[in-house]
Amino acid sequence: MAKEEVVLMKGNEAIAHAAIRCGCDGYFGYPITPQSEVLETLAILKPWETTGMVVLQAESEVASINMVYGGAGCGKKVMTSSSSPGVSLMQEGISYMAGAELPCLIVNVQRGGPGLGTIQPSQADYFQTVKGGGHGDYRLITLAPNSVQEMADFVGLSFDLAFKYRNPAVILADGVIGQMMEKVVLPPIKPRRTDEEVIAECPWATTGKTKNRKPNIITSLELKPDAMEINNLRFQAKYKKIEENEVRFEEIMCDDAEYIIVAFGSQARIGQKALEMLREEGIKVGMLRPITLWPFPTKVIDKLADRVKSMLVVEINAGQMVEDVRLAVNGKIPVEHFGRLGGIVPDPDEIVEAMKKMIK
Repeated sequence: MAKEEVVLMKGNEAIAHAAIRCGCDGYFGYPITPQSEVLETLAILKPWETTGMVVLQAESEVASINMVYGGAGCGKKVMTSSSSPGVSLMQEGISYMAGAELPCLIVNVQRGGPGLGTIQPSQADYFQTVKGGGHGDYRLITLAPNSVQEMADFVGLSFDLAFKYRNPAVILADGVIGQMMEKVVLPPIKPRRTDEEVIAECPWATTGKTKNRKPNIITSLELKPDAMEINNLRFQAKYKKIEENEVRFEEIMCDDAEYIIVAFGSQARIGQKALEMLREEGIKVGMLRPITLWPFPTKVIDKLADRVKSMLVVEINAGQMVEDVRLAVNGKIPVEHFGRLGGIVPDPDEIVEAMKKMIK
């Protein structure tokens, strides 16, 4: 058995290392704080000399997402990364790829907004990603890491899910996870697929090597309303299948809990510390951490609502995921929200006080 490779690095750096190791064919991006280390690390590692992976700094976020569109249409494992304002610029291209049913990976290391906002951490892109920031009825498979290890692990998982369902996938991180340093076990090295493997695994792709058959055309355009409705109904059936099969979450001390903290990403780590502090005072608190923000763990939250008194949703925003929690609870119990804005990250004491206030 090969010895595990344990290294100390930032979350952004882990994304870059994992991309190379999982056989990524191409990265197209543009620097923006707090995720610039993804591109910078790839530039230092020079994977084009070792694996043949393309790494290109595009002239803009609009250009980078359209480069991803082109690579994905060829069946390649391609990705981009950015932060909140940059991802806003990508929304048209993301919608196009969802409509063309193309797999890709988009990493968003969130910063505060709206507008240019701040370079400090935020979780205020939940609506943009989970609800679909572009036009049309589409969904994005969305994973929310809460550690540097998960930043590394979720690259390969995101590609797997994206290709399994022919759908864009997003790693929705925040500036805390992108910039923090932790020990991480890097994933095993997986070679890039050969052209023959791409053709065999992606018969829908436009590869230029479609002998004796009609060439594939990659497009999201359909001028006939009836045909477009058929396309959309097919998309909705696919999304339902994803919701049935790909929900991921973590439950912490929920078995005897009377109150639940719901938090994702970096706030789940802070929420867990608050949970421990509340338990020391005899208050039975558990925590649910959604790992997939879409598909959302609606059924799990609904079941918890049958046996707990209330829930506190903790986010670095004005209240976004809390809407989905309230929909899942469906009025069974009170659901309160606690969040900080402007890039301010709450500390455990603030969450403890918010929980006590809710209990009163």
